[in-house]
Amino acid sequence: MPERTTVIAGLLLAAGAGRRYGRPKALVELDGEPLVRRGVRLLADGGCAPVHVVLGAGADEVPELPGAVPVRHDRWSDGLGSSLRRGLASLPADVPGAVVVLVDQPLLSPIAVRRVREAYTAETVVVATYAGRPGHPILLCRRTWPLLDRYAMGDRGARDLLRERPDLVVEVPCDDVGAPVDVDTPADLRAVSDASATGVVPGWSARDR
Repeated sequence: MPERTTVIAGLLLAAGAGRRYGRPKALVELDGEPLVRRGVRLLADGGCAPVHVVLGAGADEVPELPGAVPVRHDRWSDGLGSSLRRGLASLPADVPGAVVVLVDQPLLSPIAVRRVREAYTAETVVVATYAGRPGHPILLCRRTWPLLDRYAMGDRGARDLLRERPDLVVEVPCDDVGAPVDVDTPADLRAVSDASATGVVPGWSARDR
């Protein structure tokens, strides 16, 4: 199937303090590369443009992000929902939709990003699924952004929108191209590093925050 030509932005949420990890996860390195740079590369390789990165805790320590627009969010401690809304508001007015990913899921694949992009319509939320459960990436068409003023609160992102508005949701299976495994602790990072080396993906939590 030929790839659709609609230009879709990428939005990387990387503002959290990483309290369980002990430091902001944007700064954590996997195979010598900070997770924030891996997230930028994921979206760019998936065909997203422009790519915006929401930064908060540890923002002054984040390395340069070639090809991405850093978006400072001083109210990052309000939670993931606040970061999501801040990131969407930062995008150019002509962007019709945005693919959203989290900085702490380094086993996501650019193929999954392309799949949700190719399923874009101006009326839907496109979500990657794994074993039938929603995960990331998620593509939010611009029409849905105002709804997040209600749904994206505290540490909740688009999960409640997916649950309460199934009429807007298109699911795209991505079981065969990675997994939305969260890196919450150093032990999680070791498991993800082993998965990168062996191709054996560890279990994942279904939190769509």
